[in-house]
Amino acid sequence: MARILIVDDAKFMRMTLSNILIKANHEVVGEGENGLEAVTLFEKEQPDLVTLDITMPEKNGIQALKEIKEKYPDAKIIMCSAMGQQKMVVEAIEAGAKDFIVKPFDENRVLEAVGRVLG
Repeated sequence: MARILIVDDAKFMRMTLSNILIKANHEVVGEGENGLEAVTLFEKEQPDLVTLDITMPEKNGIQALKEIKEKYPDAKIIMCSAMGQQKMVVEAIEAGAKDFIVKPFDENRVLEAVGRVLG
């Protein structure tokens, strides 16, 4: 069981992800709706894993990823993106993301990514 932070600007996506993770016995320690909240919540909660949407207001997922990884090099982050954002996904992986999940979320793919990243 891991402590997971979910950050996505769409409440429905946070809820969907939260339901998948809770059903798999993980603990959702917080939810944020933009990159600024991602960084603040990460520092406060120190989660085992973060799911981070790429496209968000205030600060996008890539900026938040870079900021978190700069302060916490061991942070485990999975990026979430809609189809057709391959260029952004590559940038995220290069910046230190451990994996990515495509929306709409497939439960098996989410759990497979989480399991692999938590190792």
